[in-house]
Amino acid sequence: MKTTQYLTLLVCTLLCFSCNTKTTKKIAHSGDYNTYVEAEDQKSLLALEADYAFWNGKLNENPNQFPYLIKKAASLSSMFKITGNIDYLIEAETDLVEANERTHAGSSGILRALARNYISQHRFKEALKLLKKAEVVGEHLVGTQNMLFDVHLELGNTAEAKKYLMAIQDFNDFDYVIRLAKWQDHQGDLESAIKYMEKALVIAETSKNPNLKQWVYTNIADFYGHDGQIEKSYTYYLKALDLDPSDAYSKKGIAWIVYSNDDNPEEAMRILNSVTQYHKTPDYELLKAEIAEYMNDEVSKSNHLNAYLEAVDNKKYGDMYNAYNTLVYTDDLLIFDSALTLAEKEVENRPTPHSYDLLAWTYYKKGEYKKALDIVETHIKNKSFEPSILFHVAQIYKDNGKIKEAKTLKKELLTASYELGPVTTQRIKNI
Repeated sequence: MKTTQYLTLLVCTLLCFSCNTKTTKKIAHSGDYNTYVEAEDQKSLLALEADYAFWNGKLNENPNQFPYLIKKAASLSSMFKITGNIDYLIEAETDLVEANERTHAGSSGILRALARNYISQHRFKEALKLLKKAEVVGEHLVGTQNMLFDVHLELGNTAEAKKYLMAIQDFNDFDYVIRLAKWQDHQGDLESAIKYMEKALVIAETSKNPNLKQWVYTNIADFYGHDGQIEKSYTYYLKALDLDPSDAYSKKGIAWIVYSNDDNPEEAMRILNSVTQYHKTPDYELLKAEIAEYMNDEVSKSNHLNAYLEAVDNKKYGDMYNAYNTLVYTDDLLIFDSALTLAEKEVENRPTPHSYDLLAWTYYKKGEYKKALDIVETHIKNKSFEPSILFHVAQIYKDNGKIKEAKTLKKELLTASYELGPVTTQRIKNI
């Protein structure tokens, strides 16, 4: 779907950072990150492109050597991470499917690699089927069990996720500890989640493994932000960039700090514009549109929204942007039937509180308040701690006459202004 008309963006950001009161202290300083933002770091991408060319050449010379397919797919997956170019992810899938067929689905390593690809595409049910096969094969079973925990949690199968978490228990193992942190966060115990992520940080730094350190730096930055420890969050995003100057995710995290905490939307936009020169993930355009809205720049806001719509028109994205599209359809385009179709598909794909929130919000925007409330009471209430979800719940409560409940949530949400951002915070004040 493409559009050229100016549209009003009412995007509720999906970033999850702080559940505590927003600090007024300025955190970010351009001198800390300008080297990463201004420099066109191409070293990582060029190295991966060379690696891809090497394995592709080897494959052309020896087409029967399926291990070359796996090596090539690994390069493509890493190139997707840096650039956000969906073509790389799809080509990697093609290679991994062929490798899996050649081994008659008998290699758990290949099955896991293909499952990771499907997870990146939000094809969680297909990933689960592959991982169950890998579990039967049994090779490197703990690695398979780690991923089974991940996928079950994504699908909302909390009992199954807990079973696999118990199966892999080892407090000295990085992979277990980070999953325990994720589980505690899912349960709403942020204090314990941070404790375990800090333990993972020690393991990673002791190992001196740059990949582990890169992963834990970005994730602990998220957790600290979620807890309102914004200075620590900022510090670890910078640490991640020091390891990998092309890390778009960390630059996005810093841009959010600059925008939501430091109240410097122009600088946040500068950072994001730099990132999107090489990293083309569509949802960055939605964040830029929100910042433009905050700056009262209607033209820029509409241009960024249109850029997002044009990007996700690519069918290769599949279901990856269903959640974002649902919100754009409900809050901007007012195409409720299309929004409902996508929300129902998300519930089918992932029956989680987040998916049900999309469904409830769509019915609410359609004016079917009672149906929205029924979904909240059955599938969301006491099952999610995300302010972006509770923001919708509060409005649904208000228009169903549950004023006391709405006011209680409003009070809680106003302490989450850093996470939700200034645009959404202003809307909360109107509840």
